[in-house]
Amino acid sequence: MHYHRLPVSYEDRHSYDILIEDSFSALKAEIQRLPSYYQRVCIVTDSNVSQFYLDQLRQELQGIFQQIVVHILPAGETSKNLACAEAVYEQMIEARFDRHDLLIALGGGVVGDLTGFVAATYMRGIDYIQIPTSLLAQVDSSVGGKTGIDFRAYKNMVGAFKMPVLVYMNISCLKTLDPLQFTCGMGEVIKYGFIQDKGFYRWLQTNVKRIMSRDLPALAQMVYTSADIKRRICQLDPREEGIRSHLNFGHTIGHAVEKLSSFRLYHGQCVSIGSAAALYLSHKLGKISTADLKEGIQTLTDFGLPVSVDPGDFPQMTTDNILLASKSDKKMQGDRIRFVILDAIGQADTYLDFVDDDLREAIDFIRA
Repeated sequence: MHYHRLPVSYEDRHSYDILIEDSFSALKAEIQRLPSYYQRVCIVTDSNVSQFYLDQLRQELQGIFQQIVVHILPAGETSKNLACAEAVYEQMIEARFDRHDLLIALGGGVVGDLTGFVAATYMRGIDYIQIPTSLLAQVDSSVGGKTGIDFRAYKNMVGAFKMPVLVYMNISCLKTLDPLQFTCGMGEVIKYGFIQDKGFYRWLQTNVKRIMSRDLPALAQMVYTSADIKRRICQLDPREEGIRSHLNFGHTIGHAVEKLSSFRLYHGQCVSIGSAAALYLSHKLGKISTADLKEGIQTLTDFGLPVSVDPGDFPQMTTDNILLASKSDKKMQGDRIRFVILDAIGQADTYLDFVDDDLREAIDFIRA
């Protein structure tokens, strides 16, 4: 495979590159191309990913660093907290890491978000590399420099903007990804079609079988297009003051559902459920047609994603509770919900003036 390189600019200057490869073989050369020389590296990974890729990565890094330190987190969202960040700090302090050393995040969104947060805060900031191994991390969380941890029941409530020095995506990692985790990543992929690129949306609809069978050329095209869309949006609005808020399509109600499920539902599943609610609201306000609504719901289900939540499985998922949890989301502006809906397929906008009755109707739509 001829790899793809996507340059990312920040404040009109080149910031870092996104590389899309089908192995780890180009990583050593990419690190050696970086302008800084690092003596030590701390690889942060989790108990699942480490079984597949840690040895490969260590082998690739031999000869570059004087010291390689590894920190393995328990796999799962419950590790994305301050206590786990503190454990990484402690290991780095014991190994005498300074601000001229390097962190590498090897894993999915939890590992990437937490490692980025540690990089942003350790000694007021050190460099880090993202090596995302899940679909969700490759197409979403590894791009754009948003880092963070959960605080109590609030998702991503504590965080910072910190750009990596490199994002290295090995799409072969997607071949070993758990089927449910792969499906969850599709929630973010389809979002890009909804909000930004109708042509990509159509391509996804016609390539369901290739994508779900994990055909590498199809995965490469899908990851490249998704990362490119997010890259372009983040370059225009690096600190989420305008168009970048469109990336929150499906997330306002999605985060509320995720919180009320006590994280029993995965992030990608909740984004899909939230997207169904946002599609309904877009239709309710006359922005998209009934056919667009039905087709959008069908596209999500074609990729195995849920579009509703069963209150029988989650008794706490009442309309009032979901509405209240949506209003505690960090995307609030004052006492109003910032809600992303579609003006058309491939075209999103952010609205503030929603009445609770409309939001309740959208929530009822996703309560099976």
